[in-house]
Amino acid sequence: MKKSHHLCLAALLAATAALDNLGRAAVPPPPNVVVESRRVLDLPPGPGNPRNSEGGFVDLKDGRILFVYAHFVGTSSADSAKARLAARTSADGGETWSPDSFIATPEEDTAMNVMCASLLRHANGDLGLFYLLRRSWHDLRLYCRRSTDEGQTWSAPVCCMPAASYYVVNGDRVVRLTSGRIVVPAANHRSLADRNDSSAVDWRGIAEFFLSDDDGRSWRRAPGYCTLPVTHTKSGLQEPGVVELPGGRLWGWARTDLGRQYEFFSSDGGETWSAAAPSRFTSPNSPLSMRRIPGTDEFLAVWNPEPAYETRLTKRIGGDRTPFVLATGKTPAGAWTRAKIIEGHDGADAGYCYPAIHFTKDSVLLAYSAGGPEDKSRLARLRMRKIPLAALK
Repeated sequence: MKKSHHLCLAALLAATAALDNLGRAAVPPPPNVVVESRRVLDLPPGPGNPRNSEGGFVDLKDGRILFVYAHFVGTSSADSAKARLAARTSADGGETWSPDSFIATPEEDTAMNVMCASLLRHANGDLGLFYLLRRSWHDLRLYCRRSTDEGQTWSAPVCCMPAASYYVVNGDRVVRLTSGRIVVPAANHRSLADRNDSSAVDWRGIAEFFLSDDDGRSWRRAPGYCTLPVTHTKSGLQEPGVVELPGGRLWGWARTDLGRQYEFFSSDGGETWSAAAPSRFTSPNSPLSMRRIPGTDEFLAVWNPEPAYETRLTKRIGGDRTPFVLATGKTPAGAWTRAKIIEGHDGADAGYCYPAIHFTKDSVLLAYSAGGPEDKSRLARLRMRKIPLAALK
């Protein structure tokens, strides 16, 4: 073999080793520590109530916590099936919860579905309730209602999306910036045909952002948006979220089928966004949720960390949405704690996803889907856990 060939082979082997070491460094070790937590609420499906699904929290002025979620009715647990918005309150920091009361929603009887609640305290003190209303497979939009009496009565709804399309906004996703602007991250799924069924929807999501500068009374779509311009994806950017970093820059993310959450940034309050790129968070095509820990510069992230690689063995109900973990960190590129397991360490056939996050004085409440074989779906059961803030470290 010629000397030049030996040099080329040596260079190739060195480059391969370097790439292998880089790959090993980029992938964190699997989580093996279970975080301290207690189950404080468990809502399994039952007759006439086939699913209890994702929602959001808010503090009420009298010290109670309000939690609103989707209570499905009838026989189907599909996202397009009938549901109502159910409300529960806690007067002891999330230890115990009241029975359900229901928030009557305009068009809930004629629409296909109502779900994915977010709650927000408006700048003028009103309580804001956001929810998705699905009229068809071509019209899924977020609506906002206000309450001046802490949820006893609600105003007429205001649509947050000026034009009809299939916009997916997860529960607990609406955020207010320090400027007062309200930002709604949404995945736009375009229509492929006029027929009213799921096959007429392009499931490759485009991350778009809807903004309000008058405390939620009017809305517009931001001029900037994010796509995933790669060949081997069927998801695009789905179920996006956003947080505000110290200094005002926005950090957005979305689930993908490429083995990681993809991230994007805005330096102008959500008007324009950087190109989407792989984030630090390995993941199947399952959502991540994040919130800033009050009184700190740290963020809490909750997600499923194990990608759906081709040889991964999964179980029938849980699929790739296990384990379910959390970690804390300050910046997108900085050091984060090693992930700790919330659920999924016992090997049970169950899935955990769609978390809502709410901080109390000394704990954090997580409400999420937690279905197993007895529920016939990983999305059918709603569970809530309480975790001491000290346990996050």
